[in-house]
Amino acid sequence: MPLIAWNPVVPERPKYVFVTGGVASGLGKGITSASIARLLKSRGLRVTLQKLDPYINVDPGTMNPFEHGEVFVLDDGAETDLDLGHYERFTDESLHRESNVTTGAVYQAVIAKERKGEFLGKTVQVIPHITNEIKDRIRRLGATTDADVCVIEVGGTVGDIESLPFLEAIRQLRNEVGRDHVAFVHLSLMPFIGPTGELKTKPTQHSVKELRSLGLQPDVIVCRSDRQIGRHLKEKISLLCDVETRAVVSAVDAESIYEVPLVLHREDMDGFLAQLLRLPDGEPDLTEWRDLVDRVHRAVQPVNISIVGKYVTLKDAYLSVIEALKHGGFHHGARVNLTWIASDELVSGSVGEVLGRSDGILVPGGFGIRGVEGKIEAIRFARENNIPYLGLCLGLQCAVIEFARNVCGLEGANSSEFDPGTPHPVIDLLPEQDGVENMGGTMRLGAYPADLRSGSLAESIYGEPQVSERHRHRYEVNPAYHEALERHGMVLSGMSPDRRLAEIIELPQHPYFIAGQFHPELKSRPTRPHPLFRDFIGAALARREGAGSRQEPLTVQG
Repeated sequence: MPLIAWNPVVPERPKYVFVTGGVASGLGKGITSASIARLLKSRGLRVTLQKLDPYINVDPGTMNPFEHGEVFVLDDGAETDLDLGHYERFTDESLHRESNVTTGAVYQAVIAKERKGEFLGKTVQVIPHITNEIKDRIRRLGATTDADVCVIEVGGTVGDIESLPFLEAIRQLRNEVGRDHVAFVHLSLMPFIGPTGELKTKPTQHSVKELRSLGLQPDVIVCRSDRQIGRHLKEKISLLCDVETRAVVSAVDAESIYEVPLVLHREDMDGFLAQLLRLPDGEPDLTEWRDLVDRVHRAVQPVNISIVGKYVTLKDAYLSVIEALKHGGFHHGARVNLTWIASDELVSGSVGEVLGRSDGILVPGGFGIRGVEGKIEAIRFARENNIPYLGLCLGLQCAVIEFARNVCGLEGANSSEFDPGTPHPVIDLLPEQDGVENMGGTMRLGAYPADLRSGSLAESIYGEPQVSERHRHRYEVNPAYHEALERHGMVLSGMSPDRRLAEIIELPQHPYFIAGQFHPELKSRPTRPHPLFRDFIGAALARREGAGSRQEPLTVQG
């Protein structure tokens, strides 16, 4: 048995595009990866994506949103990095759990194999065992999706100790699958120094030097900057970083993230990658994407939406919600102005002052008791003042609590999550969650069907009798209270096929009051907005037009 395992070249293998980042985090590797995938898909290729995350958590499911932003849930129930949301929105493809790999998951798998004796007594090491596991997961992605091209983002910044095993693995993989089957794209920062009036290439030079010290030579360098990079700077980077001049891509800040594929295409980045990887030649069909960008630019009619949440100081915690609202705005030609309201600071006396100028109110998902009473007050204000309301997951549960207290007269009604001793647990633990001890990956996760009531608002919005939506929760509307809620006017318009779980609730006497026990934002696409968000923005516009002009939104920070 050889000391170092080496995987031989196999026929019919996919091509790989690896995207790394240097100098600083937050430069947009996820957007760049998604844009590359969109361009290659527009060339008629089958494309899939994968994110290699260097943190030791098995998945982001147990991480605080302040630590990591939102958790993006896939149809198969995988809790993944928020960049997978960008991947799905740009390519309009549904990904699966193989699309997110973490250091924690890799080490967990290797240790499990060691415990089973699969390494035949060998000393288990980073090389080859950890790197082989990473390579296996990269290869498995292509095999399970039958993709022509796999676009793979390596998380973190070159130079970080955490990402070294991933960088070593992709270095090995290039030798194993063949150099004409792998392209390395490196994203770097080119800062503008105000006093000298210059764009500086030195950070990029040092970042590439660090990458090359690890045995990786980039084929394409994407330079992020706030202004266009001229020919002379491209030639300088080409000379000092050993790439072709046309492989130095100027990626200027865009007004909308959805312009980035067109920015990269104007630099002929997709053409260069196609030539490098020996992909079929020809121009991509970007008609649909150009139409989208045109709609983005034409979306100018203002509409004010208030988001009442507990993580409002970190917008990434609600990234998919923000994008889904924008998608609804694109559809209606509306510019969505967001007012961020910290629910834990929203007290009953100030609700009208804070929310009075809202054209629509949205309560997103969340966990824990902090800020819940503020959300309930916001929902009451929306219900009593006929302001369009959309509730997501916890937003449904809070709407049920508010209705039970103030319409059904169930004093002290609450969720058993927030008040275990409540006399009316209108929201209660799912039966299958009883006795669950581990927190990671144990919620009701992934896509589940819901039957829609004939003649309901939900059915008219979706236009079909059954839908499938992505879930992430442990609590549900208590079936013991279904009859009381409906008797007082709430319609449970979406139910699980076994009629046990309330998936959608609505108030028929309200202009637009609807909530789902799921996360519709996860399935919204810029070219195909989610129906709930599309019609929510439509209802908010109708209210605004009926009420006349309003002031610009007030932002309450917490």
